[in-house]
Amino acid sequence: MRYRKLGSTGLFVSELCLGTMTFGGKGAVWSQIGHLQAPDAERLVGRALDAGVNFFDTADVYSEGLSEQMLGQALRSLKVPRESVVVATKVFGDMAPAGPNGRGLSRYHIAEGVKASLRRLQLDHIDLYQVHGFDDATPIEETLRALDDLVRAGLVRYVGVSNWAAWQIMKAVGISRQLGLAGVASLQAYYTLAGRDLEREIAPMLRSEGVGLLVWSPLAGGLLSGKFSPQGEAEPGSRRATFDFPPVRRDRASACVDAMRPMAAARGVSVARIALAWLLHQDVVSSVIIGAKTVEQLDDNLGACDVTLDAAELDTLAGVSALDPEYPGWMLERQGGIRRTQLAQARRT
Repeated sequence: MRYRKLGSTGLFVSELCLGTMTFGGKGAVWSQIGHLQAPDAERLVGRALDAGVNFFDTADVYSEGLSEQMLGQALRSLKVPRESVVVATKVFGDMAPAGPNGRGLSRYHIAEGVKASLRRLQLDHIDLYQVHGFDDATPIEETLRALDDLVRAGLVRYVGVSNWAAWQIMKAVGISRQLGLAGVASLQAYYTLAGRDLEREIAPMLRSEGVGLLVWSPLAGGLLSGKFSPQGEAEPGSRRATFDFPPVRRDRASACVDAMRPMAAARGVSVARIALAWLLHQDVVSSVIIGAKTVEQLDDNLGACDVTLDAAELDTLAGVSALDPEYPGWMLERQGGIRRTQLAQARRT
């Protein structure tokens, strides 16, 4: 296992992070994703730790808080030294259906949310506290000041966002710098070989501002596992069979899988490992979040750390997964060519 800096912070996280969305199975949505109970959850956490994983991700809404409880209990049962792990969770989703303030990113909900998450996790602080979406009803400054208060109080170490657009992140970065607040350390976002939309605006912004990228659903909800038919029919028992998410162009995903199959066969590994390895080759990525229902599935995903793709293979995958040209990208590419050439020449001299 290798470790990477979380953006421009001094925090190092394992390049693979164990996501706990399969823990608990409580609620209409989460029961379709996974329903692991405490013994199996603890087994997965222990196996990840043995493999060198030091990074664990959850959220208050996963299984209505049960995922946080099970992760916290697993770490406690395994007697994991607190300083040896990085625990991330999230706030934003509906945790109090009876009231209007039980959701969102208001100071009120954030203050209540962090207390509840700490209680469920059985921790005295959260290493990475992420806002789980964008709240149109709350000014960004209010959200950032509330998060900064948590950092200053020692309840949170770092702050992140999830599922935000580039302009929203950039606005938060600017406000936090102007006001001297805790900065945005990371973005948790969807990014796969079959879904590279993030490369248009978000990835360049992350590089420019030193914000780390945490990847969720790296196998596109299982489509890049190589276990689906060419028509995209889900394998019985797979998540896609009952929960068809995230949205993916099936023809693009199928073409990507076809390109990865010979690479996987040549190494005697799964297609899923190739898909994960491709993400680990992307310099903008701080960590890739993997989820699992079984130890065998987890072991296979962990094996992606040992896969190195050569330049020709990366070129093949880049070609088959290429985004369609989109404005202003094609104009920027056209206009900036001469200056990029000048810059490259200057760097060589």
